[in-house]
Amino acid sequence: MKKFLNSAESFVADSLAGLAAAHPALRVQAEGPDGPFVARRAATQPGKVALVSGGGYGHEPLHGGFVGVGMLDAACPGEVFTSPVPGQILAAAQAVDGGAGVVFVVKNYTGDVLNFQMAAELAAEDTGVAVETVLVDDDVAVRDSTWTAGRRGTGATVFVEKIAGALAERGESLADVADMGRRVNANSRSFAVALTACTTPANGKPGFLLPEDEMEVGVGIHGEPGRSREKLASAREVAALALDAILAEPLFGAQGERQDGVEVIAMVSGLGATPLSELYILFHEASRLLAERDISIVRSLVGNYVTSLDMAGASFTLCRADDELLELWDAPVNTPALRWGL
Repeated sequence: MKKFLNSAESFVADSLAGLAAAHPALRVQAEGPDGPFVARRAATQPGKVALVSGGGYGHEPLHGGFVGVGMLDAACPGEVFTSPVPGQILAAAQAVDGGAGVVFVVKNYTGDVLNFQMAAELAAEDTGVAVETVLVDDDVAVRDSTWTAGRRGTGATVFVEKIAGALAERGESLADVADMGRRVNANSRSFAVALTACTTPANGKPGFLLPEDEMEVGVGIHGEPGRSREKLASAREVAALALDAILAEPLFGAQGERQDGVEVIAMVSGLGATPLSELYILFHEASRLLAERDISIVRSLVGNYVTSLDMAGASFTLCRADDELLELWDAPVNTPALRWGL
């Protein structure tokens, strides 16, 4: 294993320190026994709903890279691929509550769901902070796994945090912001393909073995198995595999049929070790395949947004858009990983 480390034990703390050093608008709150959280340095405006998310480290820029104006108010990192703990989440919620309540954005993994749920209960019982939860479950690759009950939460998390975050910046209510997050999740689907496994710093070796001429189709962002293991294919074939799985969902109309007026926000995210040049090839193929079905890409992201350490691969996410979602998508955002309109 070759990685830029001081030690496996200090990996998360050292990385968070670098995030804060590179982005002075952020702070890392590390006091207390439960673990650190990343928050905006500026206090939450009174009356503004706060957004808090989090999950195991290793998916950067998710979540800490999306803390800032127009998105999250705080993010709670666990150890690598390990859920943050309830006390950590509760401390973050209390720190950023502006009096209007907090929305938890939670990826559908068992540990995340349980710990954020416990934090929400503690907030209601002990602090008086009102909490609403948005569960993200957009991955169509598998319905249930050893990690989840139901679909896994992946790329749509970025869309939920951006669009619900924009509504929160407008000063809308806790219920409205949470409902918008749920609406974005309901409109979004994802699918990923891996060419290699990832290597966690503590383990020092790949999480699974994948022959040079094979790929994992429908892989999870922790390296969980997907739908199948297949022979390595061209970028066009990979894009078709992913989009066929996504477009099989009723959300996008009848499978295989041309659509009339369907508009989507599309993201092709690298999983950590895929060159941007290859991601653009995949995006080109995806855009061509969608155009053949009269589905229009009206906004797009290509790059590393939801990763899995050093895994080579890519995930595809589509969100069916309308005028309101696009207006919120276009609203100003200023975070380490997303910036426009300011």
